[in-house]
Amino acid sequence: MEGQTEEKKKMKILCLHGFRTSGSFLQKQISKWDPTIFSHFHLDFPDGIFPAGGKSEIEGIFPPPYFEWFQFDKDFTEYTNLEECISYLCEYITNKGPFDGLLGFSQGATLSALLLGYQAQGKVLKGHPPMKVLVSISGSKFRDPKICEVAYKDKIKVKSVHFIGAKDWLKLPSEELATAFENPLIINHPQGHTVPRLDEKATEQIKSWILQCNNNSLTAEADQVVAENGETKKEEDHHLNNKEAAVIINNIQVEISEEAT
Repeated sequence: MEGQTEEKKKMKILCLHGFRTSGSFLQKQISKWDPTIFSHFHLDFPDGIFPAGGKSEIEGIFPPPYFEWFQFDKDFTEYTNLEECISYLCEYITNKGPFDGLLGFSQGATLSALLLGYQAQGKVLKGHPPMKVLVSISGSKFRDPKICEVAYKDKIKVKSVHFIGAKDWLKLPSEELATAFENPLIINHPQGHTVPRLDEKATEQIKSWILQCNNNSLTAEADQVVAENGETKKEEDHHLNNKEAAVIINNIQVEISEEAT
């Protein structure tokens, strides 16, 4: 029973892998981090909706199959199958959730931020509780103006941490993505387009950030319980008041009846 309680306290995080890789590969990528970092998280690593449509950069490094979430042109301004991907993920989140947040690398991080922006604007996941956290590794914004004017219309009020590499070809887009969030934590590293190995300072930063996220989540749950109990009490009081009113009315009717006779 105690183990089940501890499991319930863990934040459930959906982890989206990069272009033409897989959920298993992302799991391996973050396994280089201190395992205690994710002790407060339950992580889910699905594969992309589409099989890789070309050569994967991890061929010979990690076994296939490889997947992609959607396709795009060389300028990253036109996208194919993006709507289908969003619909698939929203259904996955609804059926497998609720989820507390998202973690993503590259294409997965870009997609994660989009989902959070869309949810904040009421475009998707309307029946799902608002997600609270984002771990973005080498993410970026979408560049289609029609997407931007919705997803990044307002600051996204989600606790976010952004890993940005000094040698990453997505360094500037990653910095731009961080500006879309309210009070983002930015962790810079000297590496390129990869899930970085974390030094002691970065490890302590992410541990402290996750602890804050977990505490905020528990506080929110406690507030919700208090609010629900308050509503229950109001309903009980209302029910009692209705019963008392019925008794009074009944007594008045009896008195009137007796006077009439």
